[in-house]
Amino acid sequence: MEVRYANHPEEIKRYNTDELREKFLVEKLFEAGKVHLTYTHVDRMIFGGVTPSSEELTIKLDKQLGVSYFLERRELGIINIGNDGYVLLDGERYEMKRHDGLYVSRGTKEVWFGSNDPAAPAKFYINSAPAHHTYPTVKIDIKDIKPLELGEPGTLNERKIHQYIHPNVCESCQLQMGLTMLMPGSVWNTMPAHTHDRRSEVYLYFDMEENTRAFHFMGEPEETRHLVLKNEQAVISPSWSIHCGTATSNYTFIWGGMCGENITYDDMDHISMDQLR
Repeated sequence: MEVRYANHPEEIKRYNTDELREKFLVEKLFEAGKVHLTYTHVDRMIFGGVTPSSEELTIKLDKQLGVSYFLERRELGIINIGNDGYVLLDGERYEMKRHDGLYVSRGTKEVWFGSNDPAAPAKFYINSAPAHHTYPTVKIDIKDIKPLELGEPGTLNERKIHQYIHPNVCESCQLQMGLTMLMPGSVWNTMPAHTHDRRSEVYLYFDMEENTRAFHFMGEPEETRHLVLKNEQAVISPSWSIHCGTATSNYTFIWGGMCGENITYDDMDHISMDQLR
């Protein structure tokens, strides 16, 4: 598990491109037969990819967290962005088709991931946050989610927002996850930009062609920076930073984290266009 430390907004004004990528961009999440995790001290989030192939995989983090098992004091969110697979929670099997999600309760001792076809593996994207209360495990099928439809073709931001771990869907302590699909011809995931100083996020960009690139904008409104991402790469977005993006074609992204002061997840602070620099 890689560890990333928190950064003051004044620091990144001095970063060159390589330094900015080293601090905020995670380039490898999915590798057949591997678990790739990142621990960020920004809200103590753990995120990453689990890609089981011929054998089931599990997350073994105890010494690193000072606990006897991974979810002793944490909750977990899972969204499958690959082929069909399954998750075993204390022996109970949950089938996970592409874009299906799962909220996993604090206190779940055994979490195993498997693919139905090793030659066409599932890709489980996970977010985990510290939890102070135990809420029930909930399976979230993509077919049962009625998405929020926002934006329009004229502003290049027509998109469907699927809420997974969200007060409208299931209870959680701090963790929130969802999936946003950009429609063909649309490339902006949000603009004007916003911040929400009460919580941070991690973004995973995917469903992109080999030569498609996403441009993720971050930094303070008056001192913006950008990161260029390939398919299936993630970026850490601190609470003080704007977060918006565009790309050379439409794409899908998962937003997650939001380990903040409340569960009012629409309490963002909008940034007017004349503030951006």
